[in-house]
Amino acid sequence: MKKRVTLTFPQDTVQMPVTYRLAKDFNIAANIIRAQVAPNQVGKLVVELQGDIDAIEIALEWMKGKGILVSLASKEIVINEDICVDCGLCTGVCPTGALSLDPQTFRLKFTRQKCVVCEQCLPACPVQAIATNF
Repeated sequence: MKKRVTLTFPQDTVQMPVTYRLAKDFNIAANIIRAQVAPNQVGKLVVELQGDIDAIEIALEWMKGKGILVSLASKEIVINEDICVDCGLCTGVCPTGALSLDPQTFRLKFTRQKCVVCEQCLPACPVQAIATNF
């Protein structure tokens, strides 16, 4: 079973080795999709958890008990083609290649299957044609 979650760490729990504990204590593989973590600051981690569904649920409860805010990451990227100017700035920050420019037409091409919803493309878009949808 796979489950994508967003973890928000309070300042006092940023130093906790969460992915290590997930693997060692709960036998869960954690694929980090996006991380914004710094000492003495609130941290965010988008992670895909893979393992037994019961173990994942127990691990999520353990994290909540440690003060970590857990929310399901059910967002997806949406591109407003009426606003998009096909500048390609978003393609430079897309880590998976989900966003690319068609070499024939020079129009933006979005491959949804490759997208991990890291949201790095949102601030890169100068005309705000990219958004997230729940």
